Amino acid sequence: MVTKHQIKLIKSLAQKKYRQQLGLFAVEGIKGIEEFLDSDFKLQYLYTTKPIFNAPKHLIVEITDAELKKISSLKNPNIALAVFHIPKAKAIKKDELIVALDDVRDPGNLGTIIRLCDWYGVKDLVCSANTVDCYNPKVVQATMGSLTRVNITYMNLNEFILSSETPVFGTFMKGENIYNAELPKSGIVVMGNEANGISDSIKKQIERKLTIPQYGENQKTESLNVANATAIVLSEFRRRIIET
Repeated sequence: MVTKHQIKLIKSLAQKKYRQQLGLFAVEGIKGIEEFLDSDFKLQYLYTTKPIFNAPKHLIVEITDAELKKISSLKNPNIALAVFHIPKAKAIKKDELIVALDDVRDPGNLGTIIRLCDWYGVKDLVCSANTVDCYNPKVVQATMGSLTRVNITYMNLNEFILSSETPVFGTFMKGENIYNAELPKSGIVVMGNEANGISDSIKKQIERKLTIPQYGENQKTESLNVANATAIVLSEFRRRIIET
């Protein structure tokens, strides 16, 4: 049974300020929960309609379908919801390939980018303070568990880039054709805001501007979705490793 206090606490985790105050976030669905249970993330409680999870028994709360609907943020809840502790960010490995997000606001985009980092072996994702919270329920859902394998750090991007000794790349409408560019194994790749791209303050620190060429006949598409662009950029960086 889930108590009124627990319902109130879980529902509050939909808001960033309460996630930060409580140091907790929610995960829904079988696959996502199993990924987090199989990671270093610390479980607080697991609320489930079916006892199918490998978790400490004292942390499992069996509930009804009706109770699950009360605590879920989904239209169609999927068996369980788990609450985990937000971990402290780990040290950034600055000698590897790093993705930096400059004010990415859409939860779906961030979730997809986290999955892409996981797919392409990018261990560190650095986000500006205004980038959407990675523990937003929609972001967590979109990552499909990849959040457990990518170290995400929120900080001042200007300060981070200034402190780095590796090359800094940025994606622009006009720049060096990424398909012809010589790309290193390590560096910082900056991806910008959905509507405005990379901010002026960060632009000043970009050493190499990359562009994904447009092949459509009409050339009327304004830009690529930031998550799609990230997929192409990371693919090209990793392809260079295969070729060398």
